[in-house]
Amino acid sequence: MDGHAQVIVAAAVTQDANDKQQLVPMLTAVTTNLGATPGAASADSGYFSGAAVTDAAVAAIDLYVAVARQKHGDAPAAPVPDDGTVIGAMRAKVSSTAGHAIYALRKTIVEPVFGQIKEERGFRRFSFRGLRKVQAEWLLICLTHNLLKLFRAGWMPLAA
Repeated sequence: MDGHAQVIVAAAVTQDANDKQQLVPMLTAVTTNLGATPGAASADSGYFSGAAVTDAAVAAIDLYVAVARQKHGDAPAAPVPDDGTVIGAMRAKVSSTAGHAIYALRKTIVEPVFGQIKEERGFRRFSFRGLRKVQAEWLLICLTHNLLKLFRAGWMPLAA
């Protein structure tokens, strides 16, 4: 999601049990779709893996990926020291005062979009079966979300 307008900048559906292998492909898709590498990105703990956060493809992105499940309303835990491991470094980064503030933005950027799709548009389940059909349906949902956001913001395409 774009942090300013809540526009979906990359989307995918997978059959994987978790999102650990999705961080790099999603951030690569963001770079491709926007034509520029994002300066920073955050993701919940489902996306964390040492391999993903240290992958060369995302080295230029300032990542804030939770390493353990964290409830949105919980007060920030005291910052933890970096223990020299990949997980320790990310835990220290996200638990720092600045890191916690950046990570907390997820609840105002990502979560409202899912709420709008589920509540305002009533999308609660996929209508089709099969991965390809579900992927197409999800991309259509994302497209309509973006079109509605752009329309409500008064966006007009540039004249040719």
